[in-house]
Amino acid sequence: MEIDNELLLKTFVTENEDGLAQMEQALLDLEFRPDDAELLNTVFRVVHSFKGNAAIFELRYAQEFAHALEDLLDRIRTRQQDFSPDIADVLLTSQDVMRKFVSQAASGKDAPTSQSKKLLQRIQLLIEGRSPRKRKGKRDPKLEAPEIPAATLTEEISTESAQVAASTLRVDVRKLDRLLDLTGEIAIARGRTARLIEGKEQCSIEDLAEAHNIEAALQTELQELVMKVRMVPVGPMFRQYLRSVRDLAKELGKSVSLEIEGGDVEVDTSVVEHLRDPLLHMIRNAMDHGIELPEQRRQAGKQSAGTIVLRAWHEGGGISVEVQDDGAGLDRDKILEAARKRGITADPAEMSDHEVYQLVFESGVSTTAQVSNLSGRGVGMDVVRRNVQSLRGSVSISSQPGLGTTVHLRFPLTLAIIDGFAVEVGGNTYVIPLDRVIECVELPKERQSNDCSGVISLRGKPLPYLDLGQHFGCTAKAEGRRSVIVVRGESQVAGLAVDELQGQTQTVIKPLGKFFEGLRWAVGSAILGTGRVALILDVSTLLKEFCRNEVAVP
Repeated sequence: MEIDNELLLKTFVTENEDGLAQMEQALLDLEFRPDDAELLNTVFRVVHSFKGNAAIFELRYAQEFAHALEDLLDRIRTRQQDFSPDIADVLLTSQDVMRKFVSQAASGKDAPTSQSKKLLQRIQLLIEGRSPRKRKGKRDPKLEAPEIPAATLTEEISTESAQVAASTLRVDVRKLDRLLDLTGEIAIARGRTARLIEGKEQCSIEDLAEAHNIEAALQTELQELVMKVRMVPVGPMFRQYLRSVRDLAKELGKSVSLEIEGGDVEVDTSVVEHLRDPLLHMIRNAMDHGIELPEQRRQAGKQSAGTIVLRAWHEGGGISVEVQDDGAGLDRDKILEAARKRGITADPAEMSDHEVYQLVFESGVSTTAQVSNLSGRGVGMDVVRRNVQSLRGSVSISSQPGLGTTVHLRFPLTLAIIDGFAVEVGGNTYVIPLDRVIECVELPKERQSNDCSGVISLRGKPLPYLDLGQHFGCTAKAEGRRSVIVVRGESQVAGLAVDELQGQTQTVIKPLGKFFEGLRWAVGSAILGTGRVALILDVSTLLKEFCRNEVAVP
């Protein structure tokens, strides 16, 4: 029988990624419970399995490294070596090295890195019973663990893990069995419908409608099951940040703990992958800007250790994620000053605290005077907003001076299918995401002009609206009833004037392609039942352009 080496290698990568994730979690727990023998045995089992797998694929350098690590772990198990903070650093860095070996194996490489060579030397010295000690005021460089910036290290490991995770997905066998059953049932239903259409069986319109309804019901169940197969809990991704928080806290000289809530909440796997970078940016910002140094926290009457809470929950057909810290909070005056330096004009007297805080998402706005490898260039939160908007999501920030800051993100559960509201403008069809639609009202006849925007009265309150036909350069219909779709953006409500309402629809999102990269107000496209293509509108971007160019929306 011919062996599929590529398939075996993928299995090797997947299994070791799972094991290394367990190892990292166990090592982080060992720092708080150094006498827990079961946690140490978990680490030992992962390293032993890694060595065996490396031997199967003849990864000599990976096998040699794992063997030395086993000897060190055996010394700790037999109490010949204490589990100290220095040992924890060595073991966690070893986990990174092993993950690097796995990444190289995926591309068919087996070679030591400068990091693995230094760390292997360090491990061998520890096995010999030698530990770092000062000699005439200096440390012996041979006994030092390799110095790697925590921020750089955590980003590299997070990126590599995301690339591996994105290519694989574990599925319950029972769901696969049901998928197989459904495909068979759909084939049978399609066959019966085809026979009725071809006239091979005598039937009435009611019989044909019933056959179509049965086929449609099976198709809907298949679609829902496929979406469920793609759903994964956010907990494993959230737990990856435990290591990031530990390393960053050590680098910043702060004491910070990460608490996770709602780890069992499930979302589409593609959403999880797109969430990694924005969450890492926000956690870094919270630790660098928000959480104070231990002495400062004690002087403010707080515990010396800061806390970051990462929570998720389902809300209205989507998922909400919050990153909350108990740090110093945002400084309104500093944000306004930074915005003015970037040429962003704002009248402080007319802006609420919420509006001021949203300025941190503008490009180049930073309240940190000193540029470091963590922050200071004003690009972190701008990147967060762009990434979130690319997921058809929204982001906002709230803060209480002295008590902390909370960043709130909201996303759809899936990026593949959208519940939308189809409208016609100038003979073309557009789809508005349904979660952005509040209601539909009739556009008064006296407002039907060639103006691109205007204001109507909605239950006694002014509602600014944008005429999509004029905005897109299309010719609106000359007469007849026109409508206004009342929609919500990130922080405002406005109307979109359209020619006709086509109603609610569920569509599969297709990418726009490079030709439409500059089309900021569209997030994708959909193929309609007629075969025509409809663009899916980015409501937030439309309203921002409207506010900037036409009228100030309250």
